[in-house]
Amino acid sequence: MKNKVIKSILCFCVFALFAEVVLADGLQSGISAATSQLKGYVDSIITLVMVIGGIVGIVGGIRIYTKWSHGDHDINKELMSWGGAAIFLVLVPIVIKAVFNL
Repeated sequence: MKNKVIKSILCFCVFALFAEVVLADGLQSGISAATSQLKGYVDSIITLVMVIGGIVGIVGGIRIYTKWSHGDHDINKELMSWGGAAIFLVLVPIVIKAVFNL
């Protein structure tokens, strides 16, 4: 009985090691394929985010100008929120591209 348990455990370990080696090769090739596909999309996504940042900046500028024109000269909060959002959306893609070397 003891020998059967030992043989079963040994057989399981050998099978697990073999499966790990086979799956590691498949996993590595899958990761490489996914990486190459994602690199193709990064430029499009970065351009899209920068366009959205530009639109946010334009909308924010119009809202701030409108507020200023109507006599409300306390626009600091509005300026910081819209300007911060626009700067964030424009700078984040550049930083991500630099950090991940894309």
